[in-house]
Amino acid sequence: MQMCNRKDLGLMDYKDAWDLQLSLFEEKIKAKTNGEKPQHDLLLVEHPHVYTFGKSAERSNLLADAETLSQIGAGVYDIERGGDITYHGPGQLVAYPIFDLEQLGVGVKVFVEGIETAIMRTLADWDIVAETIPGRIGVWLDKDKPRERKIAAIGIKCSRFVSMHGLALNVNTNLSMFNHIVPCGISDKQVCSMEGELGRQIDMFVVKNTLGKHFASIFGLQYNDEPQ
Repeated sequence: MQMCNRKDLGLMDYKDAWDLQLSLFEEKIKAKTNGEKPQHDLLLVEHPHVYTFGKSAERSNLLADAETLSQIGAGVYDIERGGDITYHGPGQLVAYPIFDLEQLGVGVKVFVEGIETAIMRTLADWDIVAETIPGRIGVWLDKDKPRERKIAAIGIKCSRFVSMHGLALNVNTNLSMFNHIVPCGISDKQVCSMEGELGRQIDMFVVKNTLGKHFASIFGLQYNDEPQ
C-alpha cells in the first residue's frame, strides 16, 4: 500500500483549489527531479458556480454572455487539463487526484480507466448502473439507449507522470447550470445527477467516503487519516 494524503476541502473557490493543486503538483515534480518519491494527494471539494475550458475547448460551447454569467454568479477559467468546457458547482463532488503514476505503476490510459471504475463502483453502491463509452471519457447511464446521459466528467493533466485535475460527479447538482454550455462539447446528450436518478438528496459526506474507498482499492492506497 502507498500512502496518500486525503483532504476534504469543503466548499472552496475554484481559483484557490487550482492554486493548491498547482502547488502540490509542482512539489511532486520537484521531488521526483531530486530522486525522491513523493506521497500522493487526493483533494475532495465542491466549488461555487464556475465554467472551465480545457485545452481543446471551443469558445462557442459557452452559451452565456457576460451579463448572464454575472447574474448567475459564475466564474470562467481557462485551465491546462484536457477536454472541452464543463461546469462545477455546489452539490457536485469534484476529486483531484494528484498522484505519481510512476510509483503506482500505471500509464495515463490505465489511470483514467481507474478513475472511471472508481466512479462506477461508487454509483453501484447506490444501485445506479453506469458505464463507459468508447471514445468518450467519462461515465454514462443508459448507454446506447435514447436517454443516454452523462453523470460524471473527467479531465486530467499529466507531466513527468504526475497528475492533476480529475473528475466531477453530479451528486445533488443544479442541472440547469449546464444549460449555459455545451457540456464537454457534446450537444446531443443530456447530463444527470444521483439526486435526479434516485429522487432524493444524497449525503455528500457518504459519497466522498465511498469514492475515496474505491480510489484506495483500485490504486492500492492507504490514507494518512486512517489507522495504519
